[in-house]
Amino acid sequence: VDLVESGGGLVPPGGSLTLSCATSGFPFEVFTLAWARQAPGTGREWVSVIDSTGTRANYADSVKGRFTISRDNAKKRLYLQMDNLESEDTGVYYCARAPDATLQFNYRNLDEYDWWGRGTQVTVSS
Repeated sequence: VDLVESGGGLVPPGGSLTLSCATSGFPFEVFTLAWARQAPGTGREWVSVIDSTGTRANYADSVKGRFTISRDNAKKRLYLQMDNLESEDTGVYYCARAPDATLQFNYRNLDEYDWWGRGTQVTVSS
């Protein structure tokens, strides 16, 4: 199993970025996936989740209305479109796999996820 994030970088406040998570080693289309982030000096926090079919998603209140999670099951890729970025969005962003196909678990609890990528740095600064 492997998850590799990309697309991070430096962006000014109000800007946009799209993160991508390339996966391999497991049947992508039957697993729920998520994004989490870790700001400097803080713990990792859950950001968003999407079910195996891509029809159901949920977001942390801090990013709701600004971030959009999506997935391409044919390409085995997970995405996070981030708009109207704020300095508080700075951190390392990780994709993660849950041993579930639905959202019928405590997806806000990061202990529920069984595989993680190595992260990509997002810095929001002028």
